[in-house]
Amino acid sequence: MQDGAEPQVGPAFGAVFRTVRGGNAFEETVERLLSAIKLGVVVPGERFPAERDLAARLGISRITLREAIRALQEAGYVEPRRGRGGGTFVTYVPPRPSREEALRVLHTLDGGLEDLFAFRRVLEVGAGVRLAETGLTSEQRQLLNTRLAEVEAAAVEDYRRHDTDFHLTIAELAGSASLSTTLADVRMRINELLNAMPMLARNLEHSNVQHRTIVEAILAQDPDATRAAIGEHLEGSEVLLRAFLGEPRP
Repeated sequence: MQDGAEPQVGPAFGAVFRTVRGGNAFEETVERLLSAIKLGVVVPGERFPAERDLAARLGISRITLREAIRALQEAGYVEPRRGRGGGTFVTYVPPRPSREEALRVLHTLDGGLEDLFAFRRVLEVGAGVRLAETGLTSEQRQLLNTRLAEVEAAAVEDYRRHDTDFHLTIAELAGSASLSTTLADVRMRINELLNAMPMLARNLEHSNVQHRTIVEAILAQDPDATRAAIGEHLEGSEVLLRAFLGEPRP
């Protein structure tokens, strides 16, 4: 990624930078900006969209946005730069969390790990089956194949970001902004756990084979094959996470 570039507008971008609707605009704005950093929507060295554009997209005042950016700056996540080519740049490079840190994240989850897994399955399987049932336009088919190619070609350090974009693209193509937004939140919690695990080349190769099977089932408009392919893919990460975290299967 070229230093100083703005993030590409993809499904994760739209899911994170959506209109703020909560009662506390400042806190929700801080949460949105943090989500963008954690999901890799804006990676270290990139800058957030221009202040005017971002405030309009979030539906907040520029004063509120500046206050949120100042809070992130004080926490060491971003650095505002002035002058030509300036803006708000992400400076935070997240270290790989330890297993102990992942366990602390796990203990903050309402309903625990199995609730998170069940919710993700409902969202992702539902989105894929809907696509298989309704079919895709030629442009949508091209977009899905592009996201597949990107995750297959991703380097290890960029894999999680492209993997997230692949899954959110399926949700986005299902035609529900609410689904995309909710799944983005779920993926962020899942990624906080997955990021603590070492990424093995063999596991990534197997994951990419499953991604291709999912795409083929969706494009063939086969809901049953899509349901099975996504279920098998999600089961794989669930097994790995349970073993890593020492959580028994229910």
